Amino acid sequence: MASAMDSDCPLEMRLIMADPSDSSAAALEKTPLHALHLELGARMVPFAGYSMPVQYPAGLMAEHRHTRQAAGLFDISHMGQLRLVGPDAAAAFESLMPVDVIGLAPGRQRYGLLLADDGGILDDLMFFNEGDDSLFVIVNGACKQADIAHITARIGARCEVRPLPDQALLALQGPQAADVLARLAPGIERLVFMTGGAVRIGGIAAFATRSGYTGEDGFEISVAAADAEALARLLLAQPEVAPIGLGARNSLRLEAGLCLYGSDIDASTTPVEAALGWAMQKVRRSGGAREGGFPGAARVLAQLKAADGAAGHLDHDTLRRKRVGLVALERVPVRDGSLLESFEGLPIGQVTSGLLGPSVDRPIAMGYVALAYAEPGTRLQAVVRGKPVPMEVCTLPFLPARYYRG
Repeated sequence: MASAMDSDCPLEMRLIMADPSDSSAAALEKTPLHALHLELGARMVPFAGYSMPVQYPAGLMAEHRHTRQAAGLFDISHMGQLRLVGPDAAAAFESLMPVDVIGLAPGRQRYGLLLADDGGILDDLMFFNEGDDSLFVIVNGACKQADIAHITARIGARCEVRPLPDQALLALQGPQAADVLARLAPGIERLVFMTGGAVRIGGIAAFATRSGYTGEDGFEISVAAADAEALARLLLAQPEVAPIGLGARNSLRLEAGLCLYGSDIDASTTPVEAALGWAMQKVRRSGGAREGGFPGAARVLAQLKAADGAAGHLDHDTLRRKRVGLVALERVPVRDGSLLESFEGLPIGQVTSGLLGPSVDRPIAMGYVALAYAEPGTRLQAVVRGKPVPMEVCTLPFLPARYYRG
């Protein structure tokens, strides 16, 4: 089972599958569900400083397909949760990101990008307007300490920054997720994509948003660490629900065309290069009521203008590369790190994520290419073990999202 999983797993997953007997494992943190993972037979690996389940006995492929067909339960308690509180919290947080925070209505959630002073992406995150001058924020696990330090240093004098280390985070994803939760928390099915609120699930107090990282309908659930195991057991007792590990989480998010921080985006990539312009609302763009005012604004806004095509053409001097979707034209998985070339052998980019998509049943990848090669339908080639593999640029996502919008 392990060897089959290894052969289908992209490099970023294979790298974290270290020997559990490694002495460094003793320093790993554990989520509140660690004992439950072991009880369920999970294969545990180091990830973002935590011991995390990469797969359960059913295996990556079965877990992936179960999530697409029913409901999968993910432990994402390694991620960072914090709250920003105060009358200036929204304006302060907006000063760190090229997104509309001030205009987000209470009860709604939005995707955000924490930027460095040069416009590079320090982290991507989710934030929710709780009302009463309070924002609930979820950041990536590997970045959470640096994010909290950065946010505190930049806006800590304008609002209270409250880390929430005693909260666990679960995700229930898949087409039957809403049915499961409606059975345990009647009324939760009325939430639509990117909304949320306080709920009681089988009597357990929690906070849920209708969102996720798989392209499927689903929910992310923040719950007190002390209640996390009881909630997980309650959800796993439902016939539609199975536990899902990091391996399937990765293949699901790639089919959905979603970025993995540290692979597809990082401090060396800007939001425009990463094809995340959709996350920057008009009000923050050039000509908007609150244009600019975020770190790296001059560079990012210039790249947005270049991407929009001044005088009908792209400005290759301002914007030189772009994240794109890729499909291999031969049944050869193309892993992250693979070089991309023109058919003349010129280097034009690199793959950042790649695997054989279990649901689309073909080799898929994302990567950065020179702007001249970024149009859908463009043919190029990847270099895999020294051999060229023909590929074609395609639109993202690879699999249509099934978010519930009402």
